[in-house]
Amino acid sequence: MSPWAGRPPAGAKVSLLVLLLSVVCSRTGRSERAPEFALTKIEESDIKDDSGKEPIADDDADPEDLEVFYPTHQWQTLRPGQAVPAGSHVRLNLQTGDREARLPDRENGKSDTREEKRRRRLDKMDIDSNSFTSQELKKALAKMKESEKAERMAHEEEVRKKFRPIEQLKEEFEKLNVKMETDYEIMDKLISKFNSSASTLDEKVAALYDLEYYVHQVDNAKDFLSMGGLQLVIEGLNSTEPVLKEHAAFVLGAALSSNPKVQIEAIEGGALQKLLVILATEQPQAVKKKALFALCSMLRHFPYAQQQFLKLGGLQVLRGLFRQKGTEALHVRVVTLLYDLIVEKMLLEAPQHGEQAEEKLQQYRQVRLVPALVEQDWCAVVSKLLALPEHDAREKVLQLLGVLMAFCRERYRGDRALGTTLGLLRSEYEELAAQERSDGDKDGYFQELLGSVNTIIQELA
Repeated sequence: MSPWAGRPPAGAKVSLLVLLLSVVCSRTGRSERAPEFALTKIEESDIKDDSGKEPIADDDADPEDLEVFYPTHQWQTLRPGQAVPAGSHVRLNLQTGDREARLPDRENGKSDTREEKRRRRLDKMDIDSNSFTSQELKKALAKMKESEKAERMAHEEEVRKKFRPIEQLKEEFEKLNVKMETDYEIMDKLISKFNSSASTLDEKVAALYDLEYYVHQVDNAKDFLSMGGLQLVIEGLNSTEPVLKEHAAFVLGAALSSNPKVQIEAIEGGALQKLLVILATEQPQAVKKKALFALCSMLRHFPYAQQQFLKLGGLQVLRGLFRQKGTEALHVRVVTLLYDLIVEKMLLEAPQHGEQAEEKLQQYRQVRLVPALVEQDWCAVVSKLLALPEHDAREKVLQLLGVLMAFCRERYRGDRALGTTLGLLRSEYEELAAQERSDGDKDGYFQELLGSVNTIIQELA
């Protein structure tokens, strides 16, 4: 066996010695070199600055004397006197001796920006005043005040546009010398203006136009009568100016409506004769229209006026309107008037009680309107009006035909043209009524017209 057996060879010992020396040298070299990275430590309260004094804590310093530090996600050096926002990470760099700060990391690896944090706090309406410096709060408060002031000024401007100041209203009322006047006082002024020779034609027309509004009321119409206005208006029917005739008749008709006292005074003042003259002579259609309106107002519910109307040849005057050109619009008005007068008497002849009703019935019995209509062949005049295209006009004609049927039946049975017209109307209204029923209206307008047509056809069968 070799004498070196069991001991390591000399080369191995040399290698082991070299390795130990390398390790010792490496540790020595590292301890003599400056570290590559500064050691960090979370700031403690007992750490002192370069002057040997303890640094002033943020809470101990006056907030208004602190300069705001805006941290980022990177470490930044803090200058003396800078205020660090709450929640920031702060460290002391042991290599440089400077304090450094940055934003904290979120658990998910992302960090919130300062604005994101504040927005989230505002959304939750849980604002922590410690999260803001005094300067920031002052700025925010100033902005709030500016915003409130702007909103207030905008609101005041909007109110100013909608309403005028009380001072301006007072001045305007003083300039206008506003004074409340009664209807009586107003009508007195209007009558004076209409009767004044100094008034122009337009002023007189304007006065009549305003008077028509007031005399619609029964009490005002009576005052109008007592003030002499009614007689002035009746005299205005003789004016050579068509526009004055038109408006005078309009005022007269408004005052006569359902006012027996005014009706009596008007007929005694000669209004009926003047209205019939206007309707019988050549006049503009507008004048005839208002005259017919006044005539209707006078005759309704006034049997004495109806008697005088028949005596003065009123039916012949109305019949003449059907022969005049340009008076087609008046035909339906005449038919409506005749129907109302006939029905008015029929309703009064129904059983009633009381001496007053009996007395009025005696007056109506002296009004022989229907015989006069038959005598003057109004049956034929009325039946021809069924050819009118308007449904409303046909409705009025059918109503008058219905009340005249008992007196004109034989005349209508021999009228082939009437039979043809009724057949055409029935076909037309059957179709229109069917359309109404399909729309869910079982008792519609056309169904009623169809019923009227069928009733007349059955009466003539």
